[in-house]
Amino acid sequence: MPYRQSLERCLDAAWLPQIVLDDHHAKAVKAAARLSAGIKAGDFPMLGLARERGDLAAMEPVAEHLLKDTSDLIIIGTGGSSLGAQALAQLTGWGTPGHDGRGLKGEDGPRFHFPDNLDAGTFEQLLTKLDLRSTRFLVISKSGGTAETLMQMLAAMSAIEKAGGGKYMKYHFAVLTEPPRPGTENPLRAIAEAREFPILDHHPDVGGRFSVLSTVGLLPAYLMGLDIGAVRAGAAAVIEDLELNKKAAPVMGAALISAQAAFQKTDVHVLWPYSDRLARFGLWFRQLWGESLGKERRGTLPAFSLGPVDQHSQLQLYLEGPRDKAFTIITTEAKSQGPEVLPELAREAGLDLFAGRRIGDLVDAEQRATIETLARNGCPVREIAISKLDETSLGALFAHFMIETILTGFIWDVDPFSQPAVEEGKVLAREYLARMGA
Repeated sequence: MPYRQSLERCLDAAWLPQIVLDDHHAKAVKAAARLSAGIKAGDFPMLGLARERGDLAAMEPVAEHLLKDTSDLIIIGTGGSSLGAQALAQLTGWGTPGHDGRGLKGEDGPRFHFPDNLDAGTFEQLLTKLDLRSTRFLVISKSGGTAETLMQMLAAMSAIEKAGGGKYMKYHFAVLTEPPRPGTENPLRAIAEAREFPILDHHPDVGGRFSVLSTVGLLPAYLMGLDIGAVRAGAAAVIEDLELNKKAAPVMGAALISAQAAFQKTDVHVLWPYSDRLARFGLWFRQLWGESLGKERRGTLPAFSLGPVDQHSQLQLYLEGPRDKAFTIITTEAKSQGPEVLPELAREAGLDLFAGRRIGDLVDAEQRATIETLARNGCPVREIAISKLDETSLGALFAHFMIETILTGFIWDVDPFSQPAVEEGKVLAREYLARMGA
């Protein structure tokens, strides 16, 4: 497996008795059997995609179109149409301090931008500062009716039109949206067809927050030069283990979370990776967990912390605040990594402890110390350890948390694939916009 899960810190008799975990494990095993059978029957394509490769070739002409004479590539999408792609993009270092925003192609490739949060000032700055002549846009919306996505696309088209580039519009855009469905409007597809934008079909049966293994996540990753086959291979390894092993990591994870919520009354689920390159993964997880399980007055609050910085920012609350939290720490192999401190400089400063050490040595010590500190203070904590953060291991993490989320939904008897409460706000927003003066 591309990662290792440890639950020992959650099983002290003072926190979670083994007998309680065993009871919830039995429920998780039944849920896993249901999910495994459904995957084989094709009922859960968001996971079945892990074993497919035939759909990937359709991305190549769209990618070629978007990369031709391109200085900047803007991925327009929100929520599940963007966060998975951003999590994959971070494997290249994108979004971390000092990175230039390019993929693995370096100076031969474009800079990538993900304006996923609709903000008037941010998008205006983006359109103003970039050279629109060499800027391309990939627009992603499953339904084709996402208001934020349509607004950004139309604003970008308007900027190009005002700059005198209207006749070249079709060279600037490509669209990823679901195929036509009888009786259903798809404004994004209608615009793309009218303007001759290349269109790549969104899988019709894969919802946004579960779409990272589809072209929604993999087309941006491919554009950045990542090995998308390895992403799916990593996910496939987790699914295979699910089918063969009653104690597969996501099965035990779902059992643990369900048991903690019932026995320990943990209302907050903190995901805490120790790598900058997993920051957007944390945001992806937050949507997946919250939107999938927050229903019928069930669910736990997904919280996100990051590396050493939140030892200073959040650990005080975690240790001495309300005892309503369970922790998942994602560790990486940091020891002996990064810049080295010259011994003579460390000793000059009276910091012999740092002499000859590398930054990764301190990160390694801190991630182990955080796990131990949480455990000693009675906070339930599990560790997911990654030996190498790459396409394979990240694909495995995607599959792990999707499966864990689905299994938890089955155990709690909630539908992990719907989001009925979100629709009310969307309807009201459109009503308010319609009432504004032109």
